[in-house]
Amino acid sequence: MAIVGAGPAGLSAATELGRRGVHSVVVFDRDSAPGGVPRHCGHSPYGLREFGRPMLGPAYAGALVTRARAAGVRIVPGATVMGLTEGPRLRVSSDTGTAEVSARLVLLATGIRETTRAGRLIGGTKPGGVLTTGGLQSMVYGAGMRPFLRPVILGTELVAFSAILTCRHAGIRPVAMIEPGTRVTARWPAHLLPRILGIELMHRTTLVSIEGGDRVEEVVLGTRDGERRIAADGVIVTGGFRPEATLVRQGGLAYDPATGGPEIDEFGRTSDPAIFAAGNLLRGVETAGWCWAEGRAVAAAMVRALAGVLPPPATGRVVRVGDDIAYVVPQRIAGGTDPALDRLQLRATAATRGRLSLRVNGQETAGRSLSALPERRLLLPLPAPTGAPSVSLEGLQ
Repeated sequence: MAIVGAGPAGLSAATELGRRGVHSVVVFDRDSAPGGVPRHCGHSPYGLREFGRPMLGPAYAGALVTRARAAGVRIVPGATVMGLTEGPRLRVSSDTGTAEVSARLVLLATGIRETTRAGRLIGGTKPGGVLTTGGLQSMVYGAGMRPFLRPVILGTELVAFSAILTCRHAGIRPVAMIEPGTRVTARWPAHLLPRILGIELMHRTTLVSIEGGDRVEEVVLGTRDGERRIAADGVIVTGGFRPEATLVRQGGLAYDPATGGPEIDEFGRTSDPAIFAAGNLLRGVETAGWCWAEGRAVAAAMVRALAGVLPPPATGRVVRVGDDIAYVVPQRIAGGTDPALDRLQLRATAATRGRLSLRVNGQETAGRSLSALPERRLLLPLPAPTGAPSVSLEGLQ
């Protein structure tokens, strides 16, 4: 059994497989050490669901690794999976060379990446000191470096507040937090943190350009009152997560443009029934605890696949109706008992008041009124595999 990715989803799946008696479970990860994103997050809270206590990110990652190894899992860091083909077979590159690995089943748990400055088409010059949150945390917690003193933070997803905590740890004092929307994206009370720490929080503001020579010197902002310039020595570009789906595309698996990840059924199976997926590869972005639980659940489905007791793969897809639903996971419904993903997961495209509705053959089978915000998890019961399921969010007048 092969797993690609040693973050919370991959490690929890590996541990579950080992505990259920699956032998020869190996986890490949391209980083030099396993643990995923939490390894670089020197703050809490992690571990409440998994270990029953709050933990700092590195301690949490280490505990996941310890559990996996205790279950007999082999973890191979510094190993990049370069290709995925039918079989399934993996082409793995490491310091020892390139090798092909065959497995009965494969789990993809490659996680996510933040959208960079280039991906956001931010103008200006190209000075040093422009980092994603992941880059900042690697420098601060991994290398003990302080890349700047007074940066600007772009974005207000939960990860942006993680960036604030990382800055505080390193003695860095951000000068502003910029949000293009009308409100903070992260859940309450996250918006209180910049106020407490004296960081200006600017809504309805865009980052037009970054200016400087060798280092960032200032940023140009677009506000309701026109252009504004702020002196800064760095920029932290946060969020805008996209699944790390290179292997999905290379392997010819069905790809969902809405999520940026693979299409799956409620057991975590991709369009190749020997290849499963879990964690934030399915959509960006969920918490470490959610991904951990999802990895365990998909691993249980993989054990059933080995025993030949999963239902045949689904042929129909769940349809999104209207423009208010950003995506839905899983995208296909196979039917059967004990699904790994026991509810439909959705996101709204914008702040909306309306009715979330699930219909099968035109008849509503589940629904509720809600006030939906972007990046908020919305859940609906799984529909029966008969008929054509569709989901919609109908705005209230």
